[in-house]
Amino acid sequence: DCTGKSLLRPPSSLPSNITGLDLSFNSLVVPRHRTLLMHFPSLRSLNLSSNALLALGPEVFSNLGALHLLDLSSCSIAHLHTDTFQGLGNLHTLLLRNNNLRELESPFFLPLKALFHLDLQHNALGSVDAWSLQLMEAVPEVQLEGNPWVCDCTVYPLQQWLRRRQAEDLTCASPPRLQGREVTALDSQDLGCRIKQRFPRVVSTAQQTTVTHSNTTTPPTGKGGRSWPYLVGFLVAAIGISILIALAAKCKLFHKNLASYRHRPLPDTNSIGGSPMEDGSSWDRGSSGRGASKSHPMPGAADLQAEDDDGFIEDNYIQPSEQLAE
Repeated sequence: DCTGKSLLRPPSSLPSNITGLDLSFNSLVVPRHRTLLMHFPSLRSLNLSSNALLALGPEVFSNLGALHLLDLSSCSIAHLHTDTFQGLGNLHTLLLRNNNLRELESPFFLPLKALFHLDLQHNALGSVDAWSLQLMEAVPEVQLEGNPWVCDCTVYPLQQWLRRRQAEDLTCASPPRLQGREVTALDSQDLGCRIKQRFPRVVSTAQQTTVTHSNTTTPPTGKGGRSWPYLVGFLVAAIGISILIALAAKCKLFHKNLASYRHRPLPDTNSIGGSPMEDGSSWDRGSSGRGASKSHPMPGAADLQAEDDDGFIEDNYIQPSEQLAE
């Protein structure tokens, strides 16, 4: 027990194997580039309350790996370095009440893997960022009472955090209209949060015109705003390719149908049978022609009608020149 001795530094005459040390109500000076207690690696409890420490540098307790309780209350601490508690992996209780902390730098919680109780009462905290609150989720007991909480939209994450943990409620210090009100009892209108709604319930005609004009003239921002030209280009390209494929298919089908309907009417059956009404220049009227006609009778009209009902036949099956020669 070295309390109230007006000490500037821990006494060097203490045994190195002590497990508890009370240095409260002294005038200790924290070294900037080395640890505060280099010769006491077995400490499990350390009380440094009511010393004007003001600020704690990095790794100032790094050699106290066995420490379970650290009391830094009423030390006028206004700033904590991100590595202040480096090496305190076994710390169970951290008391920081009655200091001047205005904000919590989130990384300073990271080395405290075994922290169970954190006391931040009566500091100058007006709000706590969402990352710090997320890290404090792993600490079963957190005390935040007595801070001048600013009940505006910045306190919304803290409000939700208090509701989830069902912790002791906090009271607002400002603005004046909400002073003394409980944080968890406030709604978004009390906090002044303007929650953007896609379809607001009550909007005046002038507001509707302004919103419509801004929505049509203001280009979209963010990731969606940068990606929509690519989407439009992709859709246009897909539609164009589909149209070209359809046109190509239609053209091919058109040519196929056109070729299939290129027919020529059959010669008249009377001329095939050698009718005397046919032009004399087309057939031989001599006896040799009549003899050939008798020896090789030509098919009748009934036979031709059986082969092709429509009376037409494609050019590549019967050529007129071959018919005449025969």
